[in-house]
Amino acid sequence: MDADNKEVFRDSISTIDEKGKRSWIYPKKPKGRFYRYRTWVSMALLAFLLSAPFLKINGNQLFLFNVVERKFHILGFPFWPQDFYLLVLSMLVGVVFIILFTVIYGRVFCGWICPQTIFLEMVFRKIDYWIEGDKGAQIRLAKQDWNAEKIKKRVFKHALYLLISFVISNVFLAYIISSDRLLKIITEPVSEHIGGFVSIWIFTGVFYFIFSWFREQVCIIACPYGRLQGVLLDNKSIIVAYDYIRGEGKKGRAKFRKNENREDVGKGNCIDCDQCVEVCPTGIDIRNGTQLECVNCTACMDACDFMMLKTNQPQGLIRYASEENIEKNEPFEFTVRIKAYTAILTVLVVVLISLLTVRSHVQANFFRVPGELYQVKENRVISNVYTYKLVNKTSEEIDSLSFQLLSHPNGKVKLVGTDHLLLKEQAIYEGTVFIEIPESDLTDSNETVELGIYQSDKEITSTKTHFLSPKNKW
Repeated sequence: MDADNKEVFRDSISTIDEKGKRSWIYPKKPKGRFYRYRTWVSMALLAFLLSAPFLKINGNQLFLFNVVERKFHILGFPFWPQDFYLLVLSMLVGVVFIILFTVIYGRVFCGWICPQTIFLEMVFRKIDYWIEGDKGAQIRLAKQDWNAEKIKKRVFKHALYLLISFVISNVFLAYIISSDRLLKIITEPVSEHIGGFVSIWIFTGVFYFIFSWFREQVCIIACPYGRLQGVLLDNKSIIVAYDYIRGEGKKGRAKFRKNENREDVGKGNCIDCDQCVEVCPTGIDIRNGTQLECVNCTACMDACDFMMLKTNQPQGLIRYASEENIEKNEPFEFTVRIKAYTAILTVLVVVLISLLTVRSHVQANFFRVPGELYQVKENRVISNVYTYKLVNKTSEEIDSLSFQLLSHPNGKVKLVGTDHLLLKEQAIYEGTVFIEIPESDLTDSNETVELGIYQSDKEITSTKTHFLSPKNKW
């Protein structure tokens, strides 16, 4: 490629041809140690992803994101609208985590953890290889006339696509509406759950479209995270990088010739076999440098290492490295910068988990009844009336509740309309109380008082409110 046109590959994305039409990508089946590691990781993540909505901790679904009813479970901890500050904090921690993680480790998440990549590369493409064969066979089948063989393979393949999309749709809905409600939709008559039944098939169609047609374009066109790399990556970020110094040499890349000493003739280690391009699931040439389409899947690393072994040259021509590593011809190492950023990420996660675990299982709020002043009772006892709201965030009933004044031991809390408090699981209870405090114990006309909420003799949470009286500190 001449100097004037060396950047022409950046003028359009790899999935669109010169006429603006869809250019189908048929990657060669990858193999190698990194692909093997990714397979193990993917299998573990798939098992977790498919089972998580059906796992429960203390009766709470492991993960639930019911936006409509504002019910959220994270690691078995239920979130209520009253916990909105924790949700905001979680989002802030998530944003900071993504930024720092990308600055250090590039798009490792995309290649190893992203559900889109895992389902596409480890499920749907494996179906392609199993039914249609490797790259060459797939291309020949695509160009082949619609005969019995092609129809049979395509129908079988897309039937499997639809079946798997249906399974994914059900699991996805389990995260949204809860696994219990999903099981009711599945086991009870369709007429009783028309909305749920329709939702399942709508999402089935969406997932089928994504994995049968849109495919890698999700990463290239739709995913906002891929766009962030242009802003977040720097020359110290770890990426899947081509060592152009080794690969190009003094005279550039050239085809391999047996018994030739490439260093003596000034040729680079790259033998221009294009295997890195053949296996790329987004159809790019990693030798052109960092590109939007690269999801750091390591397929090119495995392919290149294999060819280096075949030609008796050092592996790692394409490897995990930063641009600075390549430029200075230095091996990758965990620098002080990487260690510091990793420590910050760890602290953020620990802080978030700590906030989740120390959160009170019962939330109490006391509000003075609007428009009501204090009352002066016998022996100069001041009384205020309050409405209270108790939120049970657990999946268990909480019985034998009582209120005690922590800040004024001589004061009393009197329930109105009941003498027994029972909080049902994941429910809100509202009521009325009178708080009575001797005037002699008060120091201000608008004093802050603290109340403890007890289950039997154990304090489970506390709250504060304001108490009006004729007492004035002046």
